[in-house]
Amino acid sequence: MHLKLIALFLFVLIGNTNDEATMSWNEAKKLTWKDFQSSPDPNSEAVALTASGITFGYSLKTTSSNHIVDFSVSVESHFYPKKSWYLRDRANNYILAHEQLHFDITELYARKFREQLTKVKVNQNLKSELKALHKTINKSLNETQKKYDAQSNHSINVEVQKQWELLIHSELKKLDQYKSE
Repeated sequence: MHLKLIALFLFVLIGNTNDEATMSWNEAKKLTWKDFQSSPDPNSEAVALTASGITFGYSLKTTSSNHIVDFSVSVESHFYPKKSWYLRDRANNYILAHEQLHFDITELYARKFREQLTKVKVNQNLKSELKALHKTINKSLNETQKKYDAQSNHSINVEVQKQWELLIHSELKKLDQYKSE
């Protein structure tokens, strides 16, 4: 049986180019202000902006008649230094922790995505199934990021900020087997 490999990579949230600097999420490496390398948005009321997203790729193993027989996937959480910024005169460690939690939320959804992908079975609609899962996870990720900022009032509500930190860290722990390497 003749097999061929088809690779397709999809990048989300932030358009990724080959020369664009990214940082992968790492449990042992927290963000620092040096990681925020873009110029601040003069029209924003925010003190900082974290640009992060999930990159997703898959490869399909097919027969010579294009019958899908196997697949593999790759899911990563990325931070984009050249699209992330902060106001030096208003930034502090508390704000940095808020921004780190945005990146942690991205990792949480990457883990949820990896978990869902373990349940996918080989079928002839695999491409559309993977794309649909990807779209759904990104929609949920975006909704959670917005909810986090709204409920914490962009970290101003200290009590709610702490609740979010506890929630996200607890959820990350539950999905520890799916964490980024």
